[in-house]
Amino acid sequence: MTVVKTEAAPYLEAFRQRPAADEPKWLAETRRAALDRFAELGFPTRRDELWRFTNLGPLTKAVFLPAASAATADQSALAPYLLDGARHRIVLVNGRFAPALSAIGDLPKGAWLGSTAEAMKTHPDWVRAAFEESDTLGAQPLASLNGAFFADGFVLALEKGVVLQGPVEIIHLGGAAAPQAFHLRNVVLAGAGSGAAIVETYAGGGASWTNAVARVTAGEGARIAHMKIQAEGGEAIHTALTRGSLAAEARYESFTLTTGARLSRNDSLIALRGDNAYLNLSGAYLLRGEQEATTATFVEHGALGGETREVFKGVMDERSHGVFLGKIAVRPGADKTNAHQLNRNLLLSRRASVDTKPELEILADDVKCSHGATVGDLDETALFYLRSRGIPEPAARRMLIESFAADAIESAVAEPGLRAHLRRHLDTWLEKRGS
Repeated sequence: MTVVKTEAAPYLEAFRQRPAADEPKWLAETRRAALDRFAELGFPTRRDELWRFTNLGPLTKAVFLPAASAATADQSALAPYLLDGARHRIVLVNGRFAPALSAIGDLPKGAWLGSTAEAMKTHPDWVRAAFEESDTLGAQPLASLNGAFFADGFVLALEKGVVLQGPVEIIHLGGAAAPQAFHLRNVVLAGAGSGAAIVETYAGGGASWTNAVARVTAGEGARIAHMKIQAEGGEAIHTALTRGSLAAEARYESFTLTTGARLSRNDSLIALRGDNAYLNLSGAYLLRGEQEATTATFVEHGALGGETREVFKGVMDERSHGVFLGKIAVRPGADKTNAHQLNRNLLLSRRASVDTKPELEILADDVKCSHGATVGDLDETALFYLRSRGIPEPAARRMLIESFAADAIESAVAEPGLRAHLRRHLDTWLEKRGS
């Protein structure tokens, strides 16, 4: 007999009271099985190895039931987050597609961009690709809860050889006066030789929980650049899981900038399944106050000649807490793998803290792999040099912090417009810090 966790009871009741939906049988069965798995597992605790550094108190002390209906927002709410040069834009408000704020534009033949809810009606197999066995049988309870309750998200599907000109912009706006949850299922399916750049922004305020699960599949020789900005308000909670699969010669470049939310966690599970696939998995987390942010990555090399570049930088101020958990596994037969993992952190306050745990697991021959982590304060020599040149200490400190964080952006993001967009968000964080 399956034992149901106590904290799962409100979610089981909310699921029971859901309005009837016109969904395919497989989805209804998957939702039920996913909820049962969440009820069995409950929320992760510090007894779980992968969660032992993450304090989920803000999530578990309240009940975040799914938002019951769509919300509205006006165009002015988008202004701080709009990307210059974006040709295609999807906006979701409180987890649901907002057509009045979106501008998908003209897409080339063989490209499809729209909401997950719409894709369920026209291309259900694309949405089905976003699920896997771990939703119903694995040990990922937040993904299981998402599978039970997700209402919408975005889908980008590219047929063989289709390359989008200009970035695709996805903006998620959230906000709730009382605890609510927005469960999103996002899908990127890139056929052989296709390509696109995606800029995904999470923003808004209130006591909301955004719980997003994404599937990224890159076919042979596909090129996907995926940039994520998490800038939600100080009461928000943000959890996200990205599952990726790269075929031969595919290239996936991901960068995540975390500046928002009271509690956030970004998980990436990426598998290099084809020969000579390339992965750049990088980011920066900039924290203050009592923010808590975890970055957890698992990269699996399962084919010949794969290459991974993984660099994450953290800046922690005041009483904030950052966590980096990174593992690269090289499976038997994945010879000539070239993998590098680095985590560097700045602590700007005696009360700030960081936990970092980079790992390598190598089960193949003829590989080149390295990993490392550093934790420290600002370089006193550099600070003294700047002050000796007449630069006031606050300005000097800002320059050093900006240089540290900007290096993560410059080394991971090649396109100038996307770099500039990220730098603007970095500048916003620095200005709020009062540096």
